[in-house]
Amino acid sequence: MGKESSKDTVPVTQWLNRMVSEPYYLFHFLTFFSYFVVRSSATQILAPHLTHHLLRREIQTLLVFAILAFIKGIKEETWEAFIADVLFLAKICLFLLAFTMDRRLAVWYILVFLVIHMLTQQPPFQGLGTSSKLTPLQLESLLTEGTTTRLWLVEFRSSYSPACIRSSQQFPELSITYSSKNLSFGIVDLGLFPNTAERFGISLSGSMGQLPTFILFENAAEVARFPELDFEAAYFHPKITKGFFLDILSLIGTFSNMLVVN
Repeated sequence: MGKESSKDTVPVTQWLNRMVSEPYYLFHFLTFFSYFVVRSSATQILAPHLTHHLLRREIQTLLVFAILAFIKGIKEETWEAFIADVLFLAKICLFLLAFTMDRRLAVWYILVFLVIHMLTQQPPFQGLGTSSKLTPLQLESLLTEGTTTRLWLVEFRSSYSPACIRSSQQFPELSITYSSKNLSFGIVDLGLFPNTAERFGISLSGSMGQLPTFILFENAAEVARFPELDFEAAYFHPKITKGFFLDILSLIGTFSNMLVVN
């Protein structure tokens, strides 16, 4: 992805294993592969001039796809976000090629992708770094009973939220770099514990636009929330980037200094 994330390496065997074991990747792969089967059969049916026209469209589409995928690879900071963007671009390209071949085929691919969308979801990043995956009871216990860590930065996410999936790698990586005796990191999955969202004032209505939400606790008290709710309770959710996390850490550093002074 971006310059900072380009250092990350993803084993090929790991992705091959996920492609086979994860329905989301497997179904997409089978759908894209089906085009080659259909294309091979269509070559025997289409007139020569139509076959030549289709080949030219395929070359043009492949070049455009490669350019856009390269741009996304530079801009995106996580593999999850990059894969989501590339699959979206691939769907558009497949639709255009199928439409060139036969409109009914294009409609069929649309229906297939709708079924995949309803039955599967992109898996989030599996690593936790040094962050702790918490249940609401565990979070309550950590905040009220007190620990050696004075500050807790907790990410409230859901495995059903595309925004959470796209940024799921960044919080664990952040925890590895910045965990200390004064700051710990935790993750609460509101998809598993939706009742917890109401308690912390996080709306799950709509398309889960308030996720992920990051709340900084000092002992049992909430002292900061990222992004913030304005006075009219309207929610402005910025794109989750490494710059966004650096802003959070800057505010945490300022708050920690205030605690030391007091």
